[in-house]
Amino acid sequence: MNTRGLRSQLKDSVPVTGMGPQVGAYGVQDTLRSGFSSVKNELLPSHALELSEKNFQLNQDKINFSNLRNIQGLHAPLKLQMEYRAARQIQRLPFLQSSHLALDTLKGNDESISFEDILNDPAQSEMMGEPHVMVEYKLGMM
Repeated sequence: MNTRGLRSQLKDSVPVTGMGPQVGAYGVQDTLRSGFSSVKNELLPSHALELSEKNFQLNQDKINFSNLRNIQGLHAPLKLQMEYRAARQIQRLPFLQSSHLALDTLKGNDESISFEDILNDPAQSEMMGEPHVMVEYKLGMM
């Protein structure tokens, strides 16, 4: 019997926690902390190109890092990834939308106008809530 195949089947059948909505003490989704649930995020891709489009930026970054490694050596993509990680960690308070201006500048997206710049208004964000509760949750006080 092929135990390797069985092991991978068991690993794939184990449910992943933390991916779905957060459940509160009474078994109901905690809307205050996790926001409103979206059915769109739980659906499978309806078209073959949808998954490709969703991962386009990730694939472009992989290609760019590979080219950078071939041209300049191992240090260049590592340095760039560390700068990306540092810029991604800079953010506002949990109840305010962060613009990630430093990350956009590093990636060169600050000079282009895209779909997210027009239709991604932070005032229309679903992540509205009580500021004190959200900060206490982020700091682990709740």
